[in-house]
Amino acid sequence: MIPRWLVPAGTAIAVGGAVHSAVNARLLRRPSPAPPALTESVSVLVPARNEARQIGHCVRTLLSQTGVESMEVVTYDDESSDETAEFAVAAADGDPRLRVVPGGSVPPGWLGKPHACAQLAALADPRSSILAFVDADVRLAPHAVASTVDMMRRHDLDWVSPLPRLECHTVAERLVQPLLPWSVLTFLPLRVSERSRHRSLAVAAGQFLVVRRSVYDAAGGHAAVRACVLDDLALARRLRRSGATGTIAEGSTLASCHMYDGWASVRDGYRKSAWALAGGPARSAAVGAALGLGYLVPVIAAVRGSRIGAIGYAAGVLGRVVTGRATGEGIGMAPLAHPVSITAAAWVMAGSIRGRRRGTLRWKGRALL
Repeated sequence: MIPRWLVPAGTAIAVGGAVHSAVNARLLRRPSPAPPALTESVSVLVPARNEARQIGHCVRTLLSQTGVESMEVVTYDDESSDETAEFAVAAADGDPRLRVVPGGSVPPGWLGKPHACAQLAALADPRSSILAFVDADVRLAPHAVASTVDMMRRHDLDWVSPLPRLECHTVAERLVQPLLPWSVLTFLPLRVSERSRHRSLAVAAGQFLVVRRSVYDAAGGHAAVRACVLDDLALARRLRRSGATGTIAEGSTLASCHMYDGWASVRDGYRKSAWALAGGPARSAAVGAALGLGYLVPVIAAVRGSRIGAIGYAAGVLGRVVTGRATGEGIGMAPLAHPVSITAAAWVMAGSIRGRRRGTLRWKGRALL
């Protein structure tokens, strides 16, 4: 039996989230489709471990960038056991702008991706004033780098992280993947977060992150977040603490990303880090409980005939529709299954918290600290 006060409380969360997502959809920074030519030197940095299937497509889109007069692409082959390096070299087809660097072992106290990114930053051309970190499963549109730097200039920002369009090929992906942009637009006050000194409001997406080198170095770079499983969020918080300004942006016209393939991949991919989303297992568990209150309790009540619960369910669906349109996800039937998405996410988070406490979390063959 659900206590009567929980239903209006949950509905209030869902309605408030839908309203806030609609506001953020209008405030979301959007790139220019025809940015001015970029005269600053750019180093595009790609950490890659066992990415033979993805790296070739990624490299080709990086070397096809337009409007960037001086650019290099550096790929760090992070002890891959497949042909990641060979596929990267083949994709470049002799283009001298690509360097593929073999990686070494990860030192104690470091996680793999922060170590790879730190090595990439150290390897970048000293003349580059802009660093663009791009994951190997990302494909960039030809104007992506120039448009992102243009957004930084127009809005006087030190970093911008465009949210790629998430490619979802299976039911599990369509249910869970869109929760990433949905959660940002639903719960993060975008304009406040751009310049607030409060670390908890800083956000970035590691798939595509463009940052001024001077502020990256001043914040300590990835060395300052060496043990953080969510290195992108941790880096954004370090940047914010050093006085830098930045935000996420609409990136569906700039980049696409197929992160995970099927339920097992989605589950394992988010399980490795979900425990850290809110700053630790306890806080993440509290966030999971709040999501259950806002997006599951009203649905259960609606099934039992509650009109207030029905309003809460409708608000949750509406929020997904709004954020889907704003971030290039589209609509489809997934928003109607929003409670199922929340349930799946809560299950993954519970497994992540349990794995963190037991010390059993691993990713790409490596134990997580």
